[in-house]
Amino acid sequence: MAKRLQQTNSEKEMSFLDHLEDLRWHLIRATIAVVIVATGAFIAKEFIFDVLLFGPAKGTFPTYKILCEAASYLGFEDSFCFDEMPFRIQSRTMAGQFSAHIWTSITAGLIIAFPYVLYEFWKFVSPGLMPNERKNSRGFIIIASLLFFIGVLFGYYVVTPLSINFLGSYQVSETIFNDFDLSSYISLVRASVLASGLIFELPIVMYFLTKVGLVTPEILRKYRKFALVIVLIISAIITPPDIASQIIVSVPVIILYEISIFISKAVIRNQKRKLKKEKANK
Repeated sequence: MAKRLQQTNSEKEMSFLDHLEDLRWHLIRATIAVVIVATGAFIAKEFIFDVLLFGPAKGTFPTYKILCEAASYLGFEDSFCFDEMPFRIQSRTMAGQFSAHIWTSITAGLIIAFPYVLYEFWKFVSPGLMPNERKNSRGFIIIASLLFFIGVLFGYYVVTPLSINFLGSYQVSETIFNDFDLSSYISLVRASVLASGLIFELPIVMYFLTKVGLVTPEILRKYRKFALVIVLIISAIITPPDIASQIIVSVPVIILYEISIFISKAVIRNQKRKLKKEKANK
C-alpha cells in the first residue's frame, strides 16, 4: 500500500515537469512551423514586397479604385482618385533593407502559420478540459483562424490603404516632400494588419470569458455605451484621424461586439440547460 502511495505521489510530482516538457515541445513545433513559412516568405521576396507590402502604396490598389468610384459618386473626387502616391520610400541605414526583409518574413510566417500555432496551443490545453467541453469547442481552431484571417484582410485592404493615403498625402507645407523610411512604412502595414487580426478575435475571447463566468450578456449590454467609446478610441489609434476612416473601421468592430453578445447569450443558455439536465437526473 505504501509503495502504491509513493508511486502515486511520484507521478503527481512528475506530472508538473511532464506538463512543462509537453509545453516546451508544443512551443518548439509552433516555432518550427513559423520558421519554415518565414523561410518561404524570405525566398519569395519579390512577391512579398513588390506585390503585397508595397501594393497599398500604389494608385492601382483595388481599395483606391473602389473608394475613388464612391468618392466620385459623392462629389469628393480629390480624396481617393490619384495615379501615384505623393511620397517615396527610402532606406537610410546600411542594414535597413536586410532587417526589413528578415522581420517581414517572420511576420508573414506568423500570420500564415497562425492556424498551426493555434492547433499546438489547443493540443496543450485540451487534455485539461472535460469531454463535453472538448466536444463543444470542436470548431475552435477553424473559427478562430477564420476570424483572424478576415481581420488580417480587413487590415490590409481597409485600414492600411486609408492610413497610407491620409498620412502619405498629408502636408503642413508645399515645400516639404514626404520621404518615408522603409522601417516606418513596414511598421504601419504590420501594425494595421496584426491589430485588425487580433481585434477580430473578439467573439472568441468573449466566448471563453463567458465560459469562465467573467462576462455575461447583461454585462455586455450594460456597458455597450462604454464599449462603443473604446471602439472609437481603438479605431482612432489604428487609423488616421479623420472621421470617415474611423467610421469605416469602427462599424465591423461594433458588429463583432454585437455578435459577442449573442455568443455570450448562447453560452449562458447552454449552461442553464445542462444544469437542468443534471438536476433532473438527480
